[in-house]
Amino acid sequence: MNQGFGHELPSRHAQQEHRQVSRYLIVIASSAGPVAKLFLDSREQVGEFDAGTEEVAVMTQNASASTGAGGPEWDKALRGHSTDERAAAVVYRLDI
Repeated sequence: MNQGFGHELPSRHAQQEHRQVSRYLIVIASSAGPVAKLFLDSREQVGEFDAGTEEVAVMTQNASASTGAGGPEWDKALRGHSTDERAAAVVYRLDI
Protein backbone atom coordinates (compact mmCIF):
# COMPACT_ATOMS: atom_id res chain seq x y z
CA MET A 1 0.00 0.00 0.00
CA ASN A 2 1.36 3.42 -0.93
CA GLN A 3 0.54 6.19 1.49
CA GLY A 4 2.80 8.77 -0.25
CA PHE A 5 5.72 8.18 2.06
CA GLY A 6 9.33 7.82 1.02
CA HIS A 7 11.69 9.83 -1.15
CA GLU A 8 11.27 10.69 -4.76
CA LEU A 9 14.09 9.62 -7.05
CA PRO A 10 16.22 12.58 -8.14
CA SER A 11 16.03 13.54 -11.79
CA ARG A 12 18.90 12.79 -14.15
CA HIS A 13 21.76 15.26 -14.16
CA ALA A 14 21.83 17.48 -17.22
CA GLN A 15 25.37 18.09 -18.48
CA GLN A 16 26.07 21.77 -19.01
CA GLU A 17 29.12 23.58 -20.23
CA HIS A 18 31.23 25.09 -17.46
CA ARG A 19 31.93 28.80 -17.32
CA GLN A 20 35.30 29.96 -18.58
CA VAL A 21 37.97 30.77 -16.03
CA SER A 22 38.71 34.44 -15.26
CA ARG A 23 42.30 35.27 -16.17
CA TYR A 24 42.65 38.97 -15.32
CA LEU A 25 41.70 41.04 -12.31
CA ILE A 26 42.06 44.80 -12.65
CA VAL A 27 41.92 47.17 -9.70
CA ILE A 28 41.00 50.57 -11.09
CA ALA A 29 39.85 53.89 -9.64
CA SER A 30 36.19 54.80 -9.89
CA SER A 31 34.04 57.68 -8.68
CA ALA A 32 32.83 55.53 -5.76
CA GLY A 33 36.31 54.23 -4.88
CA PRO A 34 38.56 51.47 -6.23
CA VAL A 35 36.79 48.70 -8.14
CA ALA A 36 37.98 45.19 -8.97
CA LYS A 37 36.97 43.85 -12.39
CA LEU A 38 37.30 40.25 -13.59
CA PHE A 39 38.01 39.48 -17.25
CA LEU A 40 38.32 36.39 -19.42
CA ASP A 41 41.29 35.82 -21.76
CA SER A 42 39.23 37.56 -24.46
CA ARG A 43 39.07 40.69 -22.24
CA GLU A 44 35.32 40.20 -21.76
CA GLN A 45 34.25 41.47 -18.34
CA VAL A 46 32.55 38.83 -16.19
CA GLY A 47 32.44 40.50 -12.78
CA GLU A 48 32.83 43.74 -10.86
CA PHE A 49 32.98 44.34 -7.11
CA ASP A 50 34.51 46.53 -4.41
CA ALA A 51 38.31 46.28 -4.43
CA GLY A 52 38.44 46.42 -0.63
CA THR A 53 36.95 42.96 -0.15
CA GLU A 54 38.89 40.07 1.33
CA GLU A 55 38.39 38.07 -1.87
CA VAL A 56 40.55 40.53 -3.83
CA ALA A 57 43.38 40.11 -1.33
CA VAL A 58 43.14 36.32 -1.59
CA MET A 59 43.02 36.30 -5.42
CA THR A 60 45.97 38.66 -5.80
CA GLN A 61 48.16 37.06 -3.12
CA ASN A 62 50.28 35.00 -5.55
CA ALA A 63 49.27 36.65 -8.83
CA SER A 64 51.73 38.52 -11.02
CA ALA A 65 50.90 42.22 -11.32
CA SER A 66 51.70 45.08 -13.65
CA THR A 67 50.73 48.74 -13.53
CA GLY A 68 48.75 50.29 -16.34
CA ALA A 69 46.03 49.06 -18.66
CA GLY A 70 46.65 51.52 -21.47
CA GLY A 71 47.28 49.00 -24.22
CA PRO A 72 44.92 48.58 -27.16
CA GLU A 73 43.78 45.19 -25.86
CA TRP A 74 42.05 47.02 -22.97
CA ASP A 75 40.42 49.80 -25.04
CA LYS A 76 37.01 48.14 -25.37
CA ALA A 77 36.98 46.59 -21.89
CA LEU A 78 37.83 49.83 -20.05
CA ARG A 79 36.18 52.37 -22.34
CA GLY A 80 34.34 54.05 -19.43
CA HIS A 81 37.58 54.98 -17.64
CA SER A 82 39.88 57.94 -18.28
CA THR A 83 43.45 57.59 -19.52
CA ASP A 84 44.75 58.54 -16.07
CA GLU A 85 42.64 55.87 -14.38
CA ARG A 86 43.80 53.28 -16.89
CA ALA A 87 47.45 54.29 -16.44
CA ALA A 88 47.19 53.89 -12.66
CA ALA A 89 45.26 50.60 -12.80
CA VAL A 90 46.88 47.45 -11.45
CA VAL A 91 46.45 44.41 -13.71
CA TYR A 92 46.77 40.96 -12.12
CA ARG A 93 47.22 37.81 -14.20
CA LEU A 94 45.37 35.09 -12.31
CA ASP A 95 46.91 31.62 -12.40
CA ILE A 96 43.96 29.42 -11.58
